[in-house]
Amino acid sequence: MSGSKNLVGTLFERAKNVTDVLTVKRIRAIKWQDKTLRKMLFKARNTAFGREYDFEDMLLGPDIKDAFRKKVPLVTYEGMRPWWQREYQGETDITWPGKPKYFALSSGTTAGSSKYIPVTDEQLKAIKKASLRQLFALAKTDIPKDFFTKNYLMIGGSTDLSYNGFNYSGDLSGITTANVPFWLDRFVRPTEEIKKEKDWNQKIEIMVREAPNWDVAMVAGGPAWIKMLLEKIIDHHQLKNIHEIWPHFSFYSWGAVSLAPYKDQIDAMLGKPIVYFETYLASEGFIAYQNKTDASGMVLALRNNMFFEFIPFDDDHFTETGEPRDPHFALDIDEVQESKDYAIVISTCSGAWRYLIGDTIRFTNLDACEIKITGRTKQFLSICGEHLSVDNMNQGVISTAKKFGYQSPEFTVKGFKNNNGVMGHRWFVACDDAGIDANAVREVLDQELCELNDDYATERKHVLKEMELVLLPEAVFLDFMEKQGKLGGQSKFPRVMPDAMYKNWESFLDETQENWRGSKKLGMN
Repeated sequence: MSGSKNLVGTLFERAKNVTDVLTVKRIRAIKWQDKTLRKMLFKARNTAFGREYDFEDMLLGPDIKDAFRKKVPLVTYEGMRPWWQREYQGETDITWPGKPKYFALSSGTTAGSSKYIPVTDEQLKAIKKASLRQLFALAKTDIPKDFFTKNYLMIGGSTDLSYNGFNYSGDLSGITTANVPFWLDRFVRPTEEIKKEKDWNQKIEIMVREAPNWDVAMVAGGPAWIKMLLEKIIDHHQLKNIHEIWPHFSFYSWGAVSLAPYKDQIDAMLGKPIVYFETYLASEGFIAYQNKTDASGMVLALRNNMFFEFIPFDDDHFTETGEPRDPHFALDIDEVQESKDYAIVISTCSGAWRYLIGDTIRFTNLDACEIKITGRTKQFLSICGEHLSVDNMNQGVISTAKKFGYQSPEFTVKGFKNNNGVMGHRWFVACDDAGIDANAVREVLDQELCELNDDYATERKHVLKEMELVLLPEAVFLDFMEKQGKLGGQSKFPRVMPDAMYKNWESFLDETQENWRGSKKLGMN
């Protein structure tokens, strides 16, 4: 691309075409992204990665984006791992200038070993910048005037990081919490001593005891763990609601998973309404954040040392196992459409290049560049063409639970094919009400999914002959996560159960069946 002036001129010409309207806001966003890619390629041109893919040559060419796309292949973690492993072992100037001081351990929902993802100083600055932008957006809401003088409770991983002689590693939440700006640090809770605690259950118990000593106005953390903490505080201190102990609590920021399965339970523990703001902070960087209470989604962090690309998440561009069919194809932000799912691709100032983060998103407002997370490229069900997304699953489980009057914050599903070649789905759904009939739940959930997804409805009539459902106490899901060593602020239960984890899941259910199966029923087609 020959330059920003030419780019803007071209885009304004395009905007004149009524069939391809680009607003001034979107033109500005495209210009920001063009500058971001140019700046990142220039800075990394002398790294080992930059020399391997001729970043300097790209910068001299007529179309930087086109050259970048053609020369640098799309990669997952396994594609970046050999490069990042060199940085982890102390080498300098590999994927980004210098060497990262930190590595984020990404456990997420997978059953495999932890991923070590570099976190550079530039990335920490970008995370702080996006965090502050969202925090300052609160000034436009109806929060109390003294909000910014109260305590901010941040629930995350331990700040007691591991050191290998070259760099520190741990949960990203632990890394970012350990690098809170000095002027904000005195407001943050829990205290440094508690933040260093590595035993998650012990950390929760200490926070429960210390809760009366904090004047909490804002809470940040995963919905499952925030719900657990609030329940324990209310129970331990014999409260009617959390506002009896934190009267100024007015804002909750969450991310990583859908809030919907947990929101009703959190609302039930409040004494007054609070503001909910969603955040898209991954181990690879701060991707998006909600900046208005009435926003349709989260605004992409377009001016934050991160370059975005998007791949349509459909059969033409992805295999049945969630792999991109073309190792180079992706769209720019001016080529996407609303209401379509895309796999998000990022290049970052931590040295991730054309990196498939594994999430799928949907643009809810193109003009504002607002998105919502719809699922995972590896976490969807399509064993026979049903194309059931995590978004479909969340909506189906929530609406079904509401019809029966119970709460279902956790669930997982596994596709199967029996010895007779019959295909089906096996659901495991959280429900603490022993009186609910699993067969009735299965029938309603099946109907809900058929209404949400035409492909699912078609396959249920012809190929997808079986649907099984087991109702389990919520504690079973949490106990399993603890046994897997994945109990903590950044860990989340997989909505689609990976094969390797499913074997452990079955064994766990067999071992613990006396604790739950007596009051639960299996629903089968």
